[in-house]
Amino acid sequence: MKILMFSMTPLFADKSMGGAQKQLKKVAVYLAERGHEVTVLCTRRADAAQPFQWHERAKVLPLYRFKQPFPEPYETPPYNIAHAIQLTGDYLADADVFYNHDGGLIFPYIALDKPYVMSLRSVLFSETLQSGFLFQGDALILPSQHTAATWQHTAGRFFPELAKRIYVIHNGLDFTVYRHTPPKTIVKQLGLEPDRYHYILYPHRPEDAKGIRQTIAVVDVLVHQYALKNVRVLVPQWIDTNLSPSVREYYDGLMRDIDERGLRDYFVFHEWVSDSLMPEFYSVGAVTFALGNYVETFGNTPYESLACGTPCVVARVGAYRGMLPEHLVDLVDYGDVMAAAEAAYRIISQEQRAAPATLKWLYTHFSQETMVKAYADIILNAQKLAPMPYQHPVFTPKTRWMLAPWCFVSHGRVYHDFLGEFVADSALAALVYKYPRGFTVKEAKPARLQMWLDEGFVVPVPSK
Repeated sequence: MKILMFSMTPLFADKSMGGAQKQLKKVAVYLAERGHEVTVLCTRRADAAQPFQWHERAKVLPLYRFKQPFPEPYETPPYNIAHAIQLTGDYLADADVFYNHDGGLIFPYIALDKPYVMSLRSVLFSETLQSGFLFQGDALILPSQHTAATWQHTAGRFFPELAKRIYVIHNGLDFTVYRHTPPKTIVKQLGLEPDRYHYILYPHRPEDAKGIRQTIAVVDVLVHQYALKNVRVLVPQWIDTNLSPSVREYYDGLMRDIDERGLRDYFVFHEWVSDSLMPEFYSVGAVTFALGNYVETFGNTPYESLACGTPCVVARVGAYRGMLPEHLVDLVDYGDVMAAAEAAYRIISQEQRAAPATLKWLYTHFSQETMVKAYADIILNAQKLAPMPYQHPVFTPKTRWMLAPWCFVSHGRVYHDFLGEFVADSALAALVYKYPRGFTVKEAKPARLQMWLDEGFVVPVPSK
């Protein structure tokens, strides 16, 4: 088959701007290896403007002129958007199926006469959200039950048929690659001293939401309260550092925070690590932090780290709440710096590594072979379906309400993924405990229910 793929994000031959691009490459190469012709169209930019091959039958063409750097790609002249529609249609005319990776191309009419599969890897960015609410494709691939529940309780409220088109496929890891790997090249490249220091890993973008501020706060506790002087934190400099003044300014702000805490010697800012060296990078670590409030739809980092033997301390947010077993990984409430520091100190001081039970669980649930086969099956067998009919729900006194899937209750407080914080609301917490199958407006009191609905704390229980 001839398969056309779309990526709003720029692509590279041997590095990725995030986990979504890693998954796209895996799927494209898998299909190419099985004899299919794969063409991937993506956005061009100064350091990613030349075509390249992931495989002899998987070519990547950076042709779109969406705004760069990230975010807000549609902040561009209208002729660039028209160019994207024209370009996609031209290539699609000779394709058998269209796969829109991570949404982004928000125009459903482009693929009205071809089988159309879309995956959504985010529930945050404006173009991804528009893709989800405008979706009229034939299959929607999502990476976690948390993400599926989010879409079913938002867009699915108006398109009940959406639930039948959703397929949950967890991200998969190649465990022949992601395993403990002697960190030789990465040690030389970054000038590390693993015999002298315990390295704390922060393998994320430089964003507050990804947990860099929490990481700084936890290291402050480790150094000044637990007296761990032989730790160093590895922080990658984002690919866009030399392209965006705002990114450079952000790093300057981080350094001021670090200096004010007397931690300058404990942080190492290094170049972005290529995909091929990530197993070494994880393997050199004593512990990996994922402490932000970013609403991860899957989040590869903890799983990749664990596969390489390095334990993690992870905030109990987004998909991590339901996918990382509490007995196999250290989960902490978002913002609980002391709990994160306590867990990290235990891991570092005892030189703990990922337990065999943890690795067995990873191998069982997150196999790359299982993932790519599932993607390929959906893409290759997609059938053109009729557009989904819109249905406007009507709420009545008998409507039952439930805690939104992006919220959870902890110690009488309610955490809201999209607010990124805990809210002290004992009334809502009590209702959730008392009525696990949902409550009515009478049980909740009208004014409170309306406030919870407006602020996204509750959703209607779907009718059977």
